[in-house]
Amino acid sequence: MFKKFSKLKKHHQLMYSLLIAVAFVGIWRGLWRLFDIFLFPNNEVLSYSITLILGIIILAVTHHRLG
Repeated sequence: MFKKFSKLKKHHQLMYSLLIAVAFVGIWRGLWRLFDIFLFPNNEVLSYSITLILGIIILAVTHHRLG
């Protein structure tokens, strides 16, 4: 993937990077809103805590280091 990306012209690299950034922000925004609606909607602290713990568990299971 990086080889293909590095062969693009500079302005195409910028456009592609911006497109990917917009896609990530859209995914993040959608997931955040779904968590707000469905995961303990009447208790924000519990919802945020469960989401944080779930994220840490996913990172631990996939062997990502925190820090």
